[in-house]
Amino acid sequence: MDYNALADLLLPEINKTPDYYENLYPARNLPEGARVTRIAPSPTGYLHLGVLFAALVNRITATSTDGIFFTRIEDTDKKREVAGGIEDIISGLHRFGITIDEGFISGTEQKGEYGPYQQSHREEIYKTYVKELIRQGLAYPCFCTAEELAEVREIQEAQKIRTGYHGEWAKHRNITLEETEALLSEGKPFVIRLKSPGNEANKIVFEDTIKGKIEMPENDEDFVLLKSDGIPTYHFAHAVDDHLMHTTHVLRGDEWISSVPKHIQLFKLLGFKVPKYGHISPIMKLDGGAKRKISKRKDPEAAVHFFAEQGYMSEAVINYLMTVASSDFEDWRRANPDTSYKEFKFNLKKMSVSGALFDENKLLDVSKTMVAKLNSVEVYNMLTDWAKEYDEEFFGILTADPEYTKSVLAIDRDVPKPRKDI
Repeated sequence: MDYNALADLLLPEINKTPDYYENLYPARNLPEGARVTRIAPSPTGYLHLGVLFAALVNRITATSTDGIFFTRIEDTDKKREVAGGIEDIISGLHRFGITIDEGFISGTEQKGEYGPYQQSHREEIYKTYVKELIRQGLAYPCFCTAEELAEVREIQEAQKIRTGYHGEWAKHRNITLEETEALLSEGKPFVIRLKSPGNEANKIVFEDTIKGKIEMPENDEDFVLLKSDGIPTYHFAHAVDDHLMHTTHVLRGDEWISSVPKHIQLFKLLGFKVPKYGHISPIMKLDGGAKRKISKRKDPEAAVHFFAEQGYMSEAVINYLMTVASSDFEDWRRANPDTSYKEFKFNLKKMSVSGALFDENKLLDVSKTMVAKLNSVEVYNMLTDWAKEYDEEFFGILTADPEYTKSVLAIDRDVPKPRKDI
């Protein structure tokens, strides 16, 4: 098989090599031990509490090591994209004091030397690395239709065989150059799949920076790298992006644990250094005595807009989330009541491996403590800012006589020991 000819046949428009991008995005000049972290949300809706929590964990991890925290927009799923989604996410992070070193710093503005930080603008980069895999005989075209794949799945399920495109079920795994040319001449659409060298009987072991040692079967599935429209899958795009952006720690939701064998295999086949993976347990909620993940559909607090609308101070929400993120943060906060949470030495090993419960009473207590430290002028300014956005009638009452309002707010406040219950 002439793999060079196959690569040129499938991706004739790509004339760069991976070396071009390796030189374009050199290693970062950072102190030893500095961690490079990121969040990579999809602009498919509002800023979710889980994304804010993951952003906080990534931000504090970078801060604690004099590292870099960046934002990358993973917008390869154009069907689910929501207008204004990027702006909502980035402005939400700013509202809660999550500072961004690099990447998207507003809905339209990016900064940094490792961009573009938007996957839909990186198509040529992905295709360059896919073409190299084809040259090495590690990727191939698949012309299966959705109907054919569904039929294979039905047969596998009927025979109680593990579903997926692997082994004998990988119809085009050994497709020839001539067969490819013939199908292309017929105008048949195709995807590019990884030619996995894995064996499910083998095990991979990796050290999750949050959950500890995890052992899983090796990946043997020939999963899709490039879809028929030329857009990469998440699996492939994140591997190329995190390598070229020199991400050291990929800290993400634990729903991605099942994909780690695919991701580690990809990094190794591409010749990349595998980043450290850490999987964050979801914030849970009690529902009828049972724990469940906070739901976008069921729980208003799933959207971070909820906290702004209810009048919570952004700093209070973040300090509460720090108690969720680290088991020793509360002790540190008691010992350092007036110090920014950013000074806390965060340790991923102190995170819950099973998921902490959302506790609104605890959030209220954190809020009381922080509001009690404010003077009457600060409370007046924050309160009128809130009312202006969320309660026009109340805003009119508050601002009709500002000095009188401030004197009311000063009751048992502008004193050495202000009351927390007001």
